[in-house]
Amino acid sequence: MSLFPVFDGVCEGPALVLPEAALSYPQLRDAAAELAARLPAEGPLALWASAERATVVALLAGLSAGVTLIPLSPKAGRAELAHILADARPRALLAPAGVAIDGLETISPSATPPPASALPLPAAASRATALIVYTSGTTGPPKGVLLSVAAIAANLDALAEAWQWSAADLLVHALPLFHVHGLVLGTLGPLRLGGRVRHLGAFDPAAVAAALAGEATMLFAVPTMYHRLADAAEEDPAIAEGLRGARLLVSGSAALPAAEHARIERLSGQRVVERYGMSETLMITAVRADGERRAGYVGRPLGAVELRVVDDAGRDLPADDASIGDVVLRSPSIFDGYLNLPEASAAAFRDGWFVTGDLGTLAPDGYLRLAGRRSTDLIKSGGYRIGAGEIESALLEHRAVAEAAVRGLDDPDLGERIVAWVVLRADASVGADELIDHVASLLSAHKRPREVRFVAELPRNALGKLQKHLLPA
Repeated sequence: MSLFPVFDGVCEGPALVLPEAALSYPQLRDAAAELAARLPAEGPLALWASAERATVVALLAGLSAGVTLIPLSPKAGRAELAHILADARPRALLAPAGVAIDGLETISPSATPPPASALPLPAAASRATALIVYTSGTTGPPKGVLLSVAAIAANLDALAEAWQWSAADLLVHALPLFHVHGLVLGTLGPLRLGGRVRHLGAFDPAAVAAALAGEATMLFAVPTMYHRLADAAEEDPAIAEGLRGARLLVSGSAALPAAEHARIERLSGQRVVERYGMSETLMITAVRADGERRAGYVGRPLGAVELRVVDDAGRDLPADDASIGDVVLRSPSIFDGYLNLPEASAAAFRDGWFVTGDLGTLAPDGYLRLAGRRSTDLIKSGGYRIGAGEIESALLEHRAVAEAAVRGLDDPDLGERIVAWVVLRADASVGADELIDHVASLLSAHKRPREVRFVAELPRNALGKLQKHLLPA
């Protein structure tokens, strides 16, 4: 079985719709086959991951030629781009005509490729490295994550089973294509199934709603997008009605606050499905299409994923929905290591289990609830182990709070004191004491913030993930 079985036969119809172009499966096959024939015999090759025809054609061409690809963000800063290029040393750049990087030859797809009778595609079981995806670099320089064809295929198949995802679905999204959410799930996912994908180019609530009111059946988005969709739906009933038409609304890349879950449901009647994953593992858990959609929970482990929540000694914690520990796992979709970093690759595992760096707790029915990252979200205050995510969720339940971030800062008495950074909703006004009392009324008193700092915005990356290391201490 190949990575994209649909290309083995004739499949008419629009496979990919972008602002600049719409391509059928035969057109994608022809364009990818023509480009694959012009690629260097050896990689890796950099992939300019813009939301354009050239990106998807080059992605398929690289996979078919067995050449490793390195997705690059078109918005990457000079220092970040220089680090990736020096680390991965690509031989050339796959990009639309006119895009250039000093020192690299640019190879572009043909605008009018000749018909191809076949497109050689990799076997789904191949351990060859398909992608080198760089992490967001929140705890140091970005690391190159080695993802095999087999890992990608296994993960997409597990998601298809969990979400009842099929060739009949049309996925709409506006995610960046330099990371696994938009590139692997949002692009390779539909193409593996023989379905369709529409990329909007840029996120726009009205365009999302219009697509879902039409043929689109699924939406992939990040919490910031759902927040903006809810805001827009409160002003425009047509947007709420568009969301109502979706088969599945999926949120990922960061936790969706309970308040946004409630707003989306109130406005559209839809309950959002959450999933959990990372570059090194692809998707780990997901709420199933036919499962209970519970705010704050990211579902059960996918497919063959083995997941545990353990204490500092590596012992399993009880599935009591309260005991917070380290999330560790084994999975067929695990990465093959970090590029050029053998010590970091080995350190990512403990006794054969990948250590995610995330904190979580398991409910008795196996649902996972995340409490944040160990590096930034585990707060040890007054002898208690506290997850920052729980406090952030409580703050977001206050009517005046639009965004919240919580960290522990050094404290001579408590060890660490809980500090909250809060963005207020437009025209809202509230004092720090009221927010502190609000948290204390919802959670145990020792989990209340000792300090609240009001800010205009929180630092986030292109995927909407909070960058807590950039919060001023």
